[in-house]
Amino acid sequence: MTASYTLYGTEISYYTGKVRAFLRWKRLPFEEVLSDASVYRNVIVPKVGVRAIPVLVTPQGELLQDSTDIIDAVERRHPEPAVYPAGPVQRFLALWIETVADEWMLIPAMHYRWHHDAEWAMQQFGAVNLPEASPQEQFAIGQQIAAPFAKAAENLGAHAGMREAVEASYEALLDELDAHFKAHPALIGGQPCLADFGLIGPLYAHQYRDPTAGALMRSRAPNLVRWVEQTQLHPAGFDGALLAGDACPDSLLPALRRWASEFLPVLEDTAHRASAWMAEHPGELLPRALGRHRFRLGAAEGERIVRPYSLWMLQRVLDHLGSLTGDDRARVERVAADAGAGALFAFPRFPRLERVGLTVKPAA
Repeated sequence: MTASYTLYGTEISYYTGKVRAFLRWKRLPFEEVLSDASVYRNVIVPKVGVRAIPVLVTPQGELLQDSTDIIDAVERRHPEPAVYPAGPVQRFLALWIETVADEWMLIPAMHYRWHHDAEWAMQQFGAVNLPEASPQEQFAIGQQIAAPFAKAAENLGAHAGMREAVEASYEALLDELDAHFKAHPALIGGQPCLADFGLIGPLYAHQYRDPTAGALMRSRAPNLVRWVEQTQLHPAGFDGALLAGDACPDSLLPALRRWASEFLPVLEDTAHRASAWMAEHPGELLPRALGRHRFRLGAAEGERIVRPYSLWMLQRVLDHLGSLTGDDRARVERVAADAGAGALFAFPRFPRLERVGLTVKPAA
């Protein structure tokens, strides 16, 4: 029997939900340890160097941080069932949706939590941090811990002038995903893959569990709720397969087009700004935010921080596209164009990046 893993995380954590669902789907034994104040103080910060979850400890004692790196490391050890689709089209979809989920879905996730349910979230943060304290003590510490997270909603673009547009876009996405999951059990057919585990992060930890967003999802998107519950709670129960013929589901195209129209211009501008910054600061760690830039949701235009970390995630998509030749490349080009993401094949070049903690730097 495979030795057990240890997952440090919480139910309210965006990226812990991604890793937890993946481990369950792999049917790997693991113990989840609540990341309270003592765990951060005695385990995570001393051994990982950053205050971040999830952290996974392997049976060999290796500590892994960052949900994408965790999934890749576990996948190398336990390649079956494979989280990465074998076909070039479906692998592209999986990598692109993971990037969108990790980096773009942050906007509605942070908006609904901190602009609708801030007091609930503060209580949750306090209960996680000091599980033995009184509710009053938990709320007080939760207020302190929550301050940077609450500010993140504004910095990501959900400021006062954009909140209506954020909600309109998200509600339309709920409808699009609900229609898709009426037709298919998972994102690319009858079984989950990397795309599903990426998207479950925001859609479980924030949008399903938080009171306001959760009520909205349950009233508006029952098929999406079914997918969230199965993917997070019992993913091993999926009994189908990815679509035959390396196909992209037609029912997924509306959501794909939405994500491309909103996120690709942001990524392109981020690439230009990060490249310019790296030319002026050779070899240095990039700041987590490179100033601010404009972005659009529908007819609304707002401002948000420039996040170079998103390029590290996008790099995985671009590496896959760059590896394609012949018929494989032509097929992926057609699907990407149909999904509104054809510009990825001519994406602005930027220096190769490597992750360092919570930020990135030019690769050595």
